[in-house]
Amino acid sequence: QVQLRESGPGLVKPSQTLSLTCTVSGGSIITNYYYWTWIRQTPGKGLEWLGYISYSGSTYYSPSLKGRSDISRDTSKNQFTLQLYSVTPDDTAVYYCAAKRGAWSARRGEYDYWGQGTQVTVSS
Repeated sequence: QVQLRESGPGLVKPSQTLSLTCTVSGGSIITNYYYWTWIRQTPGKGLEWLGYISYSGSTYYSPSLKGRSDISRDTSKNQFTLQLYSVTPDDTAVYYCAAKRGAWSARRGEYDYWGQGTQVTVSS
């Protein structure tokens, strides 16, 4: 059974960099055709797909982040990481990592595995 677990700071100050790590167990992040995705949820906006790193290492970022993000991986630790630069209070959300096999999608029901989510608050 694949399990995902997010970790990172619960509070970040405006203009700083948010760094979140997703640790994967029960499966490998280089397993063919899996897309390892970061998603966030706010009460007002619902789910927002932020981007992914694929089994091959390719990445995609949502245009909504306007170049403020990087997603990387450490295959030796079976982890992938989201860095979000120059955060503002609008980046306050519950952040999830999730995975699906096959073509990448922004449909919640198509994801096979989810982390439990971690609350991030941006505030001074």
